[in-house]
Amino acid sequence: MDKTNFKIALIPGDGIGTEVTSVAFEVALKAAKASGAILVPTVYDWGTDYYFKHGAMVPANAIDLLREHDAIFLGAVGHPKVPDNVTLNGLLLPIRRRFDQFANVRPAVLYRGVSSPLKGMNAGDIDMVVVRENTEGEYAQIGGFVHETHPEEVAIQTAVFTRHGVERIIRYAFELATKRKKKNLVTSITKSNAQGFSMVLWDRVFQSVAAEFPGIKTESLLVDAAAMNFVRRPQSFDVVVASNLFGDILSDISAIVSGSIGLAASANIDPTRRFPSMFEPVHGSAPDIAGKGIANPLAAMVSAAMMLDHLGLSAAAQKMDAAIEGVLAEEKVRTPDLGGKSSTSEVASAVLARV
Repeated sequence: MDKTNFKIALIPGDGIGTEVTSVAFEVALKAAKASGAILVPTVYDWGTDYYFKHGAMVPANAIDLLREHDAIFLGAVGHPKVPDNVTLNGLLLPIRRRFDQFANVRPAVLYRGVSSPLKGMNAGDIDMVVVRENTEGEYAQIGGFVHETHPEEVAIQTAVFTRHGVERIIRYAFELATKRKKKNLVTSITKSNAQGFSMVLWDRVFQSVAAEFPGIKTESLLVDAAAMNFVRRPQSFDVVVASNLFGDILSDISAIVSGSIGLAASANIDPTRRFPSMFEPVHGSAPDIAGKGIANPLAAMVSAAMMLDHLGLSAAAQKMDAAIEGVLAEEKVRTPDLGGKSSTSEVASAVLARV
């Protein structure tokens, strides 16, 4: 991307999202500036506070406003007083679908200075990426209620798997494995022994795409076996490709075996670049610690580094990643989720000093 000025939509959202977004973006600003680029932010105060005032998570023209930006940086969505289906379907999921951000990319790395809850894991042993289909599958909002609120109430939820959707996410995973040059392995997650249509289609498409990448090894696991092996042998994985639901669940496992959900970053990518992509930490709004100033900002920072890389600012992204890795390896400044006593601002200051 041959440009130096980038318009970024900042949506701090809810809970700790408002705490980590600002400090993460401050680091991204400094890293970008060192590379000769300028990030121009526009803050949108959308989320549950907006919902309480207006009865909706975002204004009616939200998509049109976001469309004008080069990227979207999201903090978190969720509030104890608002059902999750309202918050997610009111803000996060419409952005993913309307901008066709079909590739949800979630890296999991065991950094130096971070302890895994798994015995015998050393820095670098875990280095995988979960590539999650992001626009259809089990999260396609197709269905409804019959006899709602009555004793005989019925709920119907329909999963949607298209060959187009399955093929493009699997192809993205193979291309990513080629770029990573790690284990040259793509693992497909399925459940075709029980889901005899959607997952059988997934298996067939995986085999078809795999034939186009003879240099990449493949593995196919049922999702229950994958969950077990994420704990039993996480060091064996490289790129993991999964449906919307399976990828969502497995990426939380990959995060926690890598030390903390507070280190889990993600990107919602439109690889065609027709629309802006969105970057966000995985940890959610964490209402139990919101306002205490102890939220780990590193997941948001890694997400911001992923945003810089997507914008073509690879040097700035590498600068951010190196600063984050340096702070973790030093083992002096760390938030409670990593066994420390540091505040969000103290961690942010330590990273900023290294950029």
